[in-house]
Amino acid sequence: MRKCYLVVLVICSQFLFSQTDTRVYDIIKSISTKRIENDIRTLANFGTRNTFSDTISNKRGIGAARRWIKSEFEKVSKDCSNCLEVFYQKDFVTTNDGERVPKDTWIVNVVAVQKGTKNSNRYVIMTGDIDSRNSDPIDFTKDAPGANDNATGMAGTIEAARVLSKYKFDYNIVYLGLSGEEQGLFGGKGFAEFAKKNNWDIIGVLNNDMIGNIEGVDGVIDNRTFRIFSEPTPITETEKEKSNRRFYGGEVDGISRQLARYIHKLTTTYMPEMNPMMVYRLDRFGRGGHHRPFNDLGFSGVRIMEAHENYNRQHQDLRVENGIKYGDVIEGVNFEYANKLTAVNAITLASLAWATPEPKNVKIGGIVQPNTKLKWDKVSDENIIGYKIYWRLTTSPQWEFSRFVGDVDNFELQGIVIDNYYFGVSSVSKTGHESVVVFPNDIIRTTFKRN
Repeated sequence: MRKCYLVVLVICSQFLFSQTDTRVYDIIKSISTKRIENDIRTLANFGTRNTFSDTISNKRGIGAARRWIKSEFEKVSKDCSNCLEVFYQKDFVTTNDGERVPKDTWIVNVVAVQKGTKNSNRYVIMTGDIDSRNSDPIDFTKDAPGANDNATGMAGTIEAARVLSKYKFDYNIVYLGLSGEEQGLFGGKGFAEFAKKNNWDIIGVLNNDMIGNIEGVDGVIDNRTFRIFSEPTPITETEKEKSNRRFYGGEVDGISRQLARYIHKLTTTYMPEMNPMMVYRLDRFGRGGHHRPFNDLGFSGVRIMEAHENYNRQHQDLRVENGIKYGDVIEGVNFEYANKLTAVNAITLASLAWATPEPKNVKIGGIVQPNTKLKWDKVSDENIIGYKIYWRLTTSPQWEFSRFVGDVDNFELQGIVIDNYYFGVSSVSKTGHESVVVFPNDIIRTTFKRN
């Protein structure tokens, strides 16, 4: 009788993990192009949102913009019975903080936290930038509508809050408007330090910076492809970790790279019409974004953005030269594309907030042996159903193979030689949502019973 029960359990488990969660499709359908368009237009119509622009006016400048963003989050919270905690988080910068700081000012971020049902310190974060700029980053008087850079990312963050606030999640979701990006990533730095000080366990940061342009300066028009930038390994790794990697591998398996793979897999599963493009780089060549300050403190974070930039519309004074229109205006935004990238973010936030925590202390063994052994610390979560082992060829960008191994803390893969593959482990919830894959961080020194 017990053997029959186990067989049924295995069959049911395999069926469960071959299915998708219909709630995710509902989230995708609920993202409103019209609401995103209205929000982008509202933000662009503040004239300029330069970090040092007017903070008193209700019609122009960054002060008016951040108050409007806060009011939108508060409306969302009211509609979901005060499910969001909305507040400002701020830090003071002075002219000593960089050449792009023309005067002392407060860098003010707008924060909306959707608390999870588990009262946990685990958070997944979506960010958009509040501020904009023209050709001169410290010119805070001339127009800088910033329709695509980055009203699109901010509008997407607000829209994600509207949709996801209708659901309950195990873990916390943060919808975050960051300031001071164009002057030195000040908003992200301040909030990352805030999270660190408050002992936040950040599952991942999704930085959205320019998610609305489909017409590249190179002439390519593409409304399906988007880029996911991620650094290969954490900058905070120890010398021992760096030394071990020389012998054990993992040059492209840091926590941010695993988050990028997670987004890629989720998109191809639920939004197959989209073409996620993983870029093995922290950001664009020699440039930066607001996920970087989180990476600097050891948090997992990626940048999600359009695939084809148009530099004529980016960081430009509004003008016409030789028949070419310069400036970041509404006409350069494709609202349907912004909808799609907002949906990518929303389903990632939902999946991670529904998933069980990732396994800890994943170890691997199998040197000069025909099999590969993996061992990990089990997750304390009543919603967990078990663990899945992943492996791939060392030259493959994505996890290629997987095996659900049940609610155990170790497993031996028969006939899989450790030398030929990279390996990882994820936890799986009862609803089929998985944690981010965890790459082994140590070697198994002792043997254990084979499964």
